Amino acid sequence: MNYTLPKLQYKYKDLEPYMSEEQLTIHYTKHHQAYVNGANGIFDKLDKARKDNSEVDVKAVAKELSFNIAGHQLHSLFWNNLSPASKSGKPKDELLKAINAQFGSVERFKSEFTKAAQTVEGSGWAALGYDVPTGRLVIMQIEKHNVNVNPEMKILLVVDVFEHAYYVDYKNDRAKFLEAFWNIVNWYEVEERFEEAK
Repeated sequence: MNYTLPKLQYKYKDLEPYMSEEQLTIHYTKHHQAYVNGANGIFDKLDKARKDNSEVDVKAVAKELSFNIAGHQLHSLFWNNLSPASKSGKPKDELLKAINAQFGSVERFKSEFTKAAQTVEGSGWAALGYDVPTGRLVIMQIEKHNVNVNPEMKILLVVDVFEHAYYVDYKNDRAKFLEAFWNIVNWYEVEERFEEAK
């Protein structure tokens, strides 16, 4: 069994004007597909090496596999985190209570999350996670796809800040992209992940 691209819950043009059809199409069909292909290609290499009883550079393969699988998983979360602006909703119920308890307000949470996303060194992600042992909401900076990830975190919300996520629409203006991002967050999906994590 191999990885495949997840089905989008909206059409390529449905996130406009905050994310253009061209930006979404390139990001989804080219960049995300590359991580899917990368992970599947490594599995094929491993299967062949094991069948032929040949040596494998385990350290290099493990690192490359982690990068590609994490890239696929984070992108899959990211697509489901998005929705047309008219359907994005807002934090409510238990999620809203948790955000207010942890951060003081939704505005404070958004500010901290945005700062985390703006200051990721190089390429990576900002993520809101639910730390199962403590029951706390935690903002993470994930470098690349697989560095600084806490294995106990259940990820609720992610934003991709690789330049490929916004360059068509915003050039190198990450801050402008992040401002637009809040208009298309699928809060219903975030709430559902939060309930599952608890």
